[in-house]
Amino acid sequence: MKLQVQSAQGTNAGREVELPENIFGVEPNEHAVYLAVKAYLASQRQGTHKSKERGEVAGSRRKLHKQKGTGGSRKGDIKSPIFRGGGRIFGPRPRTYNVKLNKKVAQAARASAFTVKANAGAIRVVEDLKFDAPKTKDYVAFLNAMGANEGKVLLITAETDQHVYRSGRNIPNSAILSAGQVSTYDVMKASTVIVSEGAIEKLKEQFA
Repeated sequence: MKLQVQSAQGTNAGREVELPENIFGVEPNEHAVYLAVKAYLASQRQGTHKSKERGEVAGSRRKLHKQKGTGGSRKGDIKSPIFRGGGRIFGPRPRTYNVKLNKKVAQAARASAFTVKANAGAIRVVEDLKFDAPKTKDYVAFLNAMGANEGKVLLITAETDQHVYRSGRNIPNSAILSAGQVSTYDVMKASTVIVSEGAIEKLKEQFA
């Protein structure tokens, strides 16, 4: 697939770029995409939740009354879960939610995500973006020139450029990631994916 390269001003740069077939032209694997998105979202969970169990709450360990002959139920001590302020039964404990994902499955998922966006006409190729200083209005003007001012926008750069990143970090529904940072989830979430020429070369190296 060939796409016209656009300048930062949204004009035709006068050349085309060939999108690699092994990244933007594969047979989409929906299950691989599902697994990759599931693993990404799971890794965002901190897993620091904790509740106190019977052995951790404050209180006496004295048995409240004798086992038999009172007409009441067997209760044990005041820290029993049946009492207000007692320990929690099977409460949450700190844990990791990470889901293991094989490298080949992760690669297949990323390629599938890029292919889905390419087939939908949501991929734009732009010259490597350079800003002299972080300015949000310059980045907004860039998005408007690219016709990407609606929906969620993802800009993929070759490397992390602080001027570009800081120009767009406060804009809602906009994300700026380097080719080494972008995930399947990031691509699938975006309505428009803008890829710099340098980022395409980096992606080729990753999928080689």
